[in-house]
Amino acid sequence: MPASRSRTERWRECLRQVHERDGALEISIPAEPGGAAPGPEGPARGDLIWRVRIVALDESSITIEQPSAAGRFMDLQPGLELVAVMAIGQNRWMFHTRITGAQGTGPTRSLRLVMPTTVERCQRRHFYRISTAELCLPRVECWPLLDPTSVIPAEIANRAHILSILESGDAIADRPRALQPAARITSVAPGSSSASDEPLLLPEVGPMFTARLMNLGGGGVGLIIDPRESGAADRARLLWLRIDLTPRIPAPIAMTARPVHTHLDSAQNLYYGLAFEWSFHPAHREFVVEQIGRYVSALQLAQRRFSASA
Repeated sequence: MPASRSRTERWRECLRQVHERDGALEISIPAEPGGAAPGPEGPARGDLIWRVRIVALDESSITIEQPSAAGRFMDLQPGLELVAVMAIGQNRWMFHTRITGAQGTGPTRSLRLVMPTTVERCQRRHFYRISTAELCLPRVECWPLLDPTSVIPAEIANRAHILSILESGDAIADRPRALQPAARITSVAPGSSSASDEPLLLPEVGPMFTARLMNLGGGGVGLIIDPRESGAADRARLLWLRIDLTPRIPAPIAMTARPVHTHLDSAQNLYYGLAFEWSFHPAHREFVVEQIGRYVSALQLAQRRFSASA
């Protein structure tokens, strides 16, 4: 019997082994309530994925540490439906679950999830897709940062642009996609190739490359980079990032990050583990955390409305 099939049939044992090795699950709030798949033009959403340690297991529940971003816990409410991923090497298994409660305070906060009845193995070429769910990784624009002090005006401009849209009432939180206006494309910095609707102020940077946001953690992010663009990433000591969570956040969120570790997957994609770097502009941290919290709140509201109308 192939190892992948054997593991699928013995998924409870595999989950227990992940826990015993102080391993983690990846969890996400589906950006499309009801598990809707992206349209023919490709994904118009981004699913945030947190990698969270498994705290405890029993026959009916999985206890995980509470997800966080930049040192702040995300407020996930009981009853929230999640998609969870168990990863072993290059293989992934996905399942649906639900938050049933929370426990602890401070750094020991944790969430209880419903133990699934079955799991489904993801295809190697579509490693976040199963027959009943698909997670779409947010797009990230990345630049090697040449002068760290130059991020200050760029991040101030990013904050001002997002807040101006939110304050004007033009931001889209959780309206049906049919009501969303078409994106406006205006001038961008030379060579940036950005498709945002803001005039882009860049710090002093090298050539841009793109990535996808694999996961989010308390102290940083994980990116997956296509082999064709991995050369630029290998040489960078600091990166300036713009994470696209539109339309719920009206423009990509900019931040600075420092590479911590890398590895290649079986398809030669480069996985890049980054730590947030706030020392050049400490005031920007609170803004980034607020926007991620805003995104999470919008997803929870959309799910509650979907459940109420179903």
